[in-house]
Amino acid sequence: MLREAEARPDAVRLMTHPGVGPVISLALVVTLGPAERFAGARQVASYLGLIPRERSSGGKQRLGGISKQGNSFLRYLLVQGGHNAARLDPELRRFYGHCKHSHAHAGVAKVAVARKLAVRLYCMLRDGISYAEWSSRRRSHAGEPESCCGRS
Repeated sequence: MLREAEARPDAVRLMTHPGVGPVISLALVVTLGPAERFAGARQVASYLGLIPRERSSGGKQRLGGISKQGNSFLRYLLVQGGHNAARLDPELRRFYGHCKHSHAHAGVAKVAVARKLAVRLYCMLRDGISYAEWSSRRRSHAGEPESCCGRS
């Protein structure tokens, strides 16, 4: 698996993110294909099934659990990788802690971290940058509010 990932520059770039190894990076690169396919990060999250399912009627919007569209194995990998990345990345650790205390269920926080990780990796793919470059760009936008449950 490592040799396959190392043969793809995009997968190598994604492995620079803490908590992301060859399995997650290769699965994401192969599943998403060219980053230009997607108009933005919301479309990627929707494609992976990491957005809330909506059941609306009569002008009332009701959001439920995740839609579970897309590749369930990649979603599983992102949740596991998000758990590992939250241990290694201080920003994700704070985000996970905030979401965990805002909701009654830790699973909601884990999925929120998985979505955030997927969006980060997509941005790294789209812009062709490593984690260090992504992190330095993020620091230049410090002070912007960050919310949980995929609404950032």
